[in-house]
Amino acid sequence: MADAGSAAAPEGPSGPLSGMQDPGGDETRPNPRKVREGVVVSSAMDKTAVVAVVERVRHRRYTKTVQRTKRIHAHDEANEAKVGDRVRISETRPMSKLKHWRIVEVLERAK
Repeated sequence: MADAGSAAAPEGPSGPLSGMQDPGGDETRPNPRKVREGVVVSSAMDKTAVVAVVERVRHRRYTKTVQRTKRIHAHDEANEAKVGDRVRISETRPMSKLKHWRIVEVLERAK
């Protein structure tokens, strides 16, 4: 009878979800975070930059390549991004109502 109670206990750190939630910075995720490249179109806010990401997709009916632009609010901790810079952004936890991305690196400075 005592064995049945211990078998129903939740699994410990060696359970099936142990590899998915690593509290350290180097985590193994079941689905990797999205990474995009874009151009900074606004840096007027404190620690926030608006990045325009251009996506080229094929039109379903006419098969013409169409450009779709998304303006993404990205977290910029050091306020280093300026308007016109090409940056790489990565998906992250929600930081505010609109910010779900962060600037990873500045690829090219504006001329």
